[in-house]
Amino acid sequence: MRPFTPHLLPALGGVLLLALLAGCASSPPPSASVPAPHAAALSSLPPQAPMGPLSSANTAQDYRVDAAYHLYEKNSTRIYHGVMPHFLYAIGVLEIQVDQRGNLTGLNWMRAPEHAPEVMAEIERTVRKAAPFPAPVRMGSATYIETWLWDASGSFQLHTLSEGQGPAGQLRRPMPPNPHAVQLVAAPAAATAAE
Repeated sequence: MRPFTPHLLPALGGVLLLALLAGCASSPPPSASVPAPHAAALSSLPPQAPMGPLSSANTAQDYRVDAAYHLYEKNSTRIYHGVMPHFLYAIGVLEIQVDQRGNLTGLNWMRAPEHAPEVMAEIERTVRKAAPFPAPVRMGSATYIETWLWDASGSFQLHTLSEGQGPAGQLRRPMPPNPHAVQLVAAPAAATAAE
């Protein structure tokens, strides 16, 4: 056995110090592993309920009719009744985007009535106030274009449901049927005979 040599003392002290520090270092606690959800698990979650009434439209054109009736119902006192005059105060073409729940997700002017900025602001306000729109559950979401026909009185028609333009007294253009209206096929024969 070799005798202890004092010149190795500093080296031995350094090794012991490193060993002591290494023992004091704490390792991070094991992290809890959360498995990522599988696609099947996500599809089994219930979808979020629609915010607005349901639309069974399969195309943007069909959805436009549902949305137009919705806007008319929300603004019944502001609709221009009858044939509109030849010269309108403003005409605006607006693209409207709606998500699957009927929430408004975007507005984009295709043809803005820039000569009447107050009409632009009022149309945008009217659309936002009418939300939520019919939920396009079959389409997933809907993007459609509507033309706003604005009279100087502040009342309007949507081109989709417009009764046309022309001189007063002109025959109205027929409106497309309201897909949500209740229609009776025929009155019961017994009730008619009893009266």
